[in-house]
This record gives sequence, structure tokens and C-alpha cells, in this order.
Amino acid sequence: MAIAGALAGWNATSFAADAAAPGASAPSGADASAALDASFDRNLLSGAGRNTGDLSRFERGAVIVPGVYRTDIFLNGSWVGHTDVRFASPTPDANAIPCLTKSMFDQLGLPLQKLSAEQQAKLADGQGCLDIGNLIPAATMTFDQPNLRLDVSIPQAWLGTRARGYVSPENWDRGVNAGLLNYNFNSYRSSSHGVSQTSSFLGLNAGLNLGGWQLRHNSTLLMQSGVAGSPSRRHWQNLDTYLRRDLPSLRAQMTIGDSYTGGEMFDSVKVRGVQIATDDRMLPDSLRGYAPTVRGVAETNAKVTIRQNGVVLYETTVAPGPFTISDLYSTGYGGDLNVSVTEADGRVRMFSVPYASVPQLLRPSVTRFSVVAGELHDASLHSHPALAQATIQRGFNNLVTGYAGLVASSGYGAVLLGSALNTRYGAFAMDITAARTEIPGQSTQNGQSVRLSYSKILPSSDTSFTLATYRYSTSGYLGLRDAMLARDLARGYRYVDPTTVSTIDGVTVNNVLTPDQRKALTSGNSNNFTAYTSQLDRQRSRFDINVSQRLGEHGGSIYATGSAVEYWNRNGTDVQFQLGYNNTFRRLSYNLSATRVRDSYGRYTNQFFASFTLPLGDSLHAPMFGANINRDGSGHTLEQATLSGTAGVDNQFSYGATASHDSGGNSSSDGNAGTIYGGYRSPYAQLNASFGGGNGYSQGSLSVAGSVVAHAGGITFGQPMGDTVAIVAAPDAAGARVINASGVRIGHSGYALVPYLTPYNLNTVQIDPKGLPLAVQLDTTSAQVAPHAGAVVLVKFKTSSGRSVIVRVHQSDGKAVPFGAEVVDEHNQALGVVGQAGRILVRGAKDSGQLTVQWKTEDDKPMMCSFPYRLSAPAEGKTDTYQQLEATCTAATGNPS
Repeated sequence: MAIAGALAGWNATSFAADAAAPGASAPSGADASAALDASFDRNLLSGAGRNTGDLSRFERGAVIVPGVYRTDIFLNGSWVGHTDVRFASPTPDANAIPCLTKSMFDQLGLPLQKLSAEQQAKLADGQGCLDIGNLIPAATMTFDQPNLRLDVSIPQAWLGTRARGYVSPENWDRGVNAGLLNYNFNSYRSSSHGVSQTSSFLGLNAGLNLGGWQLRHNSTLLMQSGVAGSPSRRHWQNLDTYLRRDLPSLRAQMTIGDSYTGGEMFDSVKVRGVQIATDDRMLPDSLRGYAPTVRGVAETNAKVTIRQNGVVLYETTVAPGPFTISDLYSTGYGGDLNVSVTEADGRVRMFSVPYASVPQLLRPSVTRFSVVAGELHDASLHSHPALAQATIQRGFNNLVTGYAGLVASSGYGAVLLGSALNTRYGAFAMDITAARTEIPGQSTQNGQSVRLSYSKILPSSDTSFTLATYRYSTSGYLGLRDAMLARDLARGYRYVDPTTVSTIDGVTVNNVLTPDQRKALTSGNSNNFTAYTSQLDRQRSRFDINVSQRLGEHGGSIYATGSAVEYWNRNGTDVQFQLGYNNTFRRLSYNLSATRVRDSYGRYTNQFFASFTLPLGDSLHAPMFGANINRDGSGHTLEQATLSGTAGVDNQFSYGATASHDSGGNSSSDGNAGTIYGGYRSPYAQLNASFGGGNGYSQGSLSVAGSVVAHAGGITFGQPMGDTVAIVAAPDAAGARVINASGVRIGHSGYALVPYLTPYNLNTVQIDPKGLPLAVQLDTTSAQVAPHAGAVVLVKFKTSSGRSVIVRVHQSDGKAVPFGAEVVDEHNQALGVVGQAGRILVRGAKDSGQLTVQWKTEDDKPMMCSFPYRLSAPAEGKTDTYQQLEATCTAATGNPS
């Protein structure tokens, strides 16, 4: 009966306490003595609790002690980041509240311009503890101490409508001044029938970032050893050089030097000059691509759910009245949106919004533009005529996007006008281009080209017309590149075959002319323009289609892509296509396909391909077995089997072996062959090697790729890093693993390179402290940064270095220091509390110093005592052990212990 009564009383007390403090959190600044939620029976402590300090602070529910807490921050329910937050008490008896700082304000992505000059000064001052409610009306910060979670609530009216994933341009990081280099070296040696040759390639991407400007230079070096008495060859090629800077106010980039024009409206060509063009990466993820705006009216506080093809894309709660949802993520080429509005009383209203997309469609009020002026630099052309081009696209509403463009060069001009429509029958885009070409010594060519694009997803049959395009051109129409080539030939220049150019911007370019055309264009009679026009393909019409179809839940899917082209100056139709089927059976994945392609000499060939892959086990590093067979129309068959996998904590090791059988083709290549390869992704570079052999031949290769960044802190080596990179600075944290990038660890210098950051988006950089020495502590393990494209951003992680010590402390009278007493260092920084029997765990201790213990007696009298310590030098290789000390804590003058 006594036990039952005690339990009943405990339940009632708990229920009252929960009702008094919902969410287990006290309001900011609440009086800590307002309610007594629990009491400690000191008789249960060591020594019957006779040697304990003031434990009253632990008796009040949701008491927050002043100090610095490492917390997760959430803004209106969305995770923002992980950082240190300082808490301070407005009054001695009040709970500590979180202090708002300028860095936290920036991390939350709040608009600084909405604050008055006085408020901005107060925020930047950093003195005292600034409550967010004193800065933003009705804003609150609630701390969930057990879960170390800080919830920041900002009224939507003050915050304004913000797209998901939005990062204010004010918070974009231009990075630090740095020099950077990406390198890629590959050497390939082959031996065939006693003849050996070595070919090597070196690709360099160098850059310099200075004050927001970015200088880039890309070049390649091709080297080939001599063979059969021929000398060795080397060829250095400068691909492009340019200076770049972001223009956030225009959501655009300015490029001075070499750049490529967009190919949405006209031919994409290389230009040396100035280009200003919008960059869609500056938009939040939820505003990129096309998705319609959903509008409706809620009668109560309602829930809005948006589905597409049965999948929930978005759900939110809206206030009574009109609502607008404009930040849906783009989902491929669409599928109508089904919107349901669930009112507070349970009523549900539904409507649909048409959604189909073609590349020309933009969201309402979104504008995309480009302006280019300079010289045309194309690998297939001798001349470099002046070029000017301007394009613009504008999304007017859910239904209509308009676009236009013009291009002008020496003897050439073209104007384009078009529109894209989003309808319930699919997405359409239609445009017309009028072009005029003046060819020296020949008649002026005038013509038009009409293009129609269509896209539609049919949910009922699970059919996707991803894109279907038809273009018709009159006989006098020439595109920009064809027009410039015609002018070159008319002036007597010989045709430059792109197949003789090793690479254009690092990409191999194949010639698509027939052998007769190649012969005509490279003949000595290059001044005869009539011969040129009779041999060069002048396109009359072109039809492209991309279709996919799912065959039920387990039937897999089929897909088809193809094109059919007709020409003005020759009969017949060029048809290229690919048909395929893929599916899975348990863990087995397989694919069948048939392809018709045109090679670099204009010849057509049919190819048939079948493959499957199967994991050999369930473990994380289980190898993968695959096999495929490839057969072309001439009877040539290639059969291959491959075993591959990865190993290592970071999957930094890769390996594989391939065996193949070749038959029915060139007798020199028929027979069996095999290859083995392996790779290692180190923190400083990426290494790959392979070796193989077959019927009368053998080959071996070695490749090294990586990056080097020179910055104020020194020179740091890393893996290939792409365009945007972070330098992680974590002093004394050598060996710590960077979670964001496989194989990346902090080097001995305290730095590491994190490659492939996403520009203009929040990137979270995390460090795993596992494996760090006990003498090193990370104050925080994650940080966020939103870099400009091409930036080298510095992400600093504060570390504390020192020894780890267990101290058993007695007072001068021999009694243990009270349980629960607070321990601080010389700078009054809290290091922890005293455990039972007067034991203290101290991490980050210096070789010598002084610690102070402070507590209150039962009659609320403050007490303190101090003791010095000196640590012995650590034994060889024993830096990760705790040193144990005995110390006597001496009371301060006038403070009886």
C-alpha cells in the first residue's frame, strides 16, 4: 500500500510538472525558481550525501545553465546547421537564454536589410546577450537541451516568402585569394608484334582567384614516342584562357576571354571576347528548371498536398485565404499536378494543374539572358570573324514562356522568335529563325528554319515522350557554323577536318562527312563553291524523339531514341536510333539494346548489345560480376566478363579484372584477351593502373590525377577538385576524416581539400573526430558554406589541444571536494563538474596550470578552492593515455574550506 501510494503521488507530480512545462523547455528568461519539479534524496549519494554542493539547480525542470552549447539549429522546422551557441542568464535567478550573434544571423540566412541601422549596429556589436525577440517582433528561440536542438521561429510576415533552398547572395562566400591547379596525367604503352610505342597525355587546368576575380587557363600536352624510325612527337595546345566574375545583382556571370555560347537557340560556338549570361545555379534548387505555380484559396487553416503520378511532391499548411506555391522542385518533363486542399473541418477539395515541360519553358517571372561580343574561334575555321549574339527567355505565367535571339557576324545574320506553352495536352515550343548569308563571289543565301518541340507524360499508360522535335529548313537557310565554313571555302581556304584536331576543349570531335564529301572538300579545287554546295549536307528537315515506357510493376521498361534527317542536296534519309529494354530479377540487372550509328567516315552500322550485373554477396564491399556481348552487322562479336569492387573504410581502393573473346572481325584482334586494373584514392591524389594482353599484343597504363592549391596557410595537395573547392583548416587534427569526400583526411599541416562543392547552395562540411588523439578536441564537427562558382572557400574548425588528466582532489582537511562542484580554469572557462570521491576528468589541459573548484553550501554560501598541477612528459608513443594525479585544493584567502 505504501509503495502504491508513493507511485500514485509520483505520477501526479510528474503529470503536473509536464503540464506546467510542455515540451520540457522553459520560456526564454523564465525564472528558474518558479517551479520545483524534482528533489534529490542525498542519502542515495556516496557518503549519504554529506559532502555534496548545491544541487538545487538540478532540481528545477528545464533549467539551462549559462555556457556554450554545441547545438543543431532549425529555422521554422528546417535544419540550418550545427554550431556553438552561447547562453547567458538575464538575471541571477533566470534560465540562460541563447544569445543571437551576427554569425548566427548570417547562418540562418536572415535578410540583414530588414533591420534598422541601430539594430544592425547592436547585432554587430557582440557585447552582452542579444535576445532575438528584441530584434525581430514575435521571434523566439527554444532550446531542447536533452537533444541539443535550438528551434528558431521567425514570423512568415517578417521573413517573407522564401523558396526552399534559398541562400541570400549576401551570404555567398567569394572565398580567399589562392592559386589552384588541376592536373591529369595518363601514360599508355602498347606492344604489338614486336613494335612498342608510348603515348602520354597531360591536362592542366590552372587558375588564380584574387578579390572576387577568377583567372583560368586550360591546356594539354600530347607526347608520343618514336616508332619504326619516326621521331617522337610533342604537341602543346592552349584550349582556352578567361577571366570571370559573378554579377549577383543580375544573377549572371561575366566572362572575358574564351567562352562558349549557349546552344538553346543558335549553334554553340567558341568566342573570344566578353560574355554576360545568367547562371541558373544562382537560383535555389526549388526554382531551377520549370514547374508551374500552384494557386488556390483556403477557407480555414488548411493542409495543401501536391501529387504527381501518385507520388506526393509537396505538402504544407496554409492560412485562410489565397495561397501561392511557387517553389516546387522540377521533376523532369512533367506530369499533371493533382492538388488537394484539406480544410480544418475535414472537407477536401481537389483540382489539377497542367505540367509538361520542354527546355524552353521557364517559371513565371524568371528571366534567362546572354549577351556576347567578340571573335569567333572555331577549330574547323581559318578565319576569326567578329561575332555578336544576344538571347532572352522570359516566363510570363504558367502557360506561356517567350524567347528571342539574334546573332550577327561578318556576312551573316539571324533572328529567332519563339514561344513555349504548358497545356493539359502536353508542352509545346515553336520558334522560327530567319538567316541571311553573304558568300564572297556567290549569291546571297536567305532562308528560314522552323522548329517544333513537344513533351508529354501519359500517367495512365506510364508513357513518357521526354522530347520530340521536328525542324524544317528552307534551301537557303544556313546555320552559323555552316555559314562561316561556306565563307571560308569561298575565299579559297582548305577545309580543316576536325578529326585531325586532337581535342576541342578536352572533347574529341569526329567528322560526320561522307568519304565523297571529305574528298571534295579537301581537293585542290577548293575555290569552286558549286562543288562545295553540291557535296556539303544542307539539312532540309530533322525529327528527334525520345520515348520510354514502363511495362507494369515488374515488367521492366523499354526506351527508344532516334533521329531522321533529310537533305536538300541528296536523296534518302539518314536514320539513327537506339532501342532498349532493361529490367531486374531479384538482384540481377540486365539490359538489351540495338543501335544504328554513323561513324566518322559517314558509314552506317548496326550494333546489338546485351549485358547483366550481379552483386556477389550482401556485404558493403561485395564484388560485382558483369558480362556483356556486343555484335555488329558485319558479324564481329565481342564477349566480355568483368569482376570489380571496392575496399577500404572510405572505398578508397578499387579493383577489377576483365576477360574477353573477340571473333568474326579483323584477324589481328580475334582471340582471347584479359585486363586487370586497380586504383587508389589518397587524400593527395588519385592513382590508377592497368595491364592487359591479347593475341600478339600487350598494354599497360598509369594515370595520376589531383590538385594543388596555394593559399595563405601554405600549399595543400588534394584529389581532383572540379571548379569549386573548400580548404578545411583544423589545426592539430591530422588524420581526421572529412565525411563529405571519400578518402579525404586532414593532413599534417592541418589542411585538407574538399572537392566538388555546389555553388550558391549551402554545403555542409563535416569532420569525423574518430581516431583523433585524446589531446585534441574539435569544438565543432560541421560547418556550412555557400560558395560562389569557382571560389576557394576557407572553412575553419576550431580545435583545442592539450593533455587528458584524471585528478583526485581533496580539501586541505582531507575531505573530498563536494560532488557536483564546478571546475574552471585560469580564464574562468568551465571544464566540468566534480564526480564522486572528488574525481575530475580534464581534457585539453596544458603541461601546467591551475584549476579552481567552486560550489555553494546548504545555506547558499559561496565556496571555492584552487590547486596547481604539473604534468610529466608523455612516454614515447603514449600520447593517447590519461595521466592520473592527486591534488590538494586550498581555499582562497578569507574563504574557509
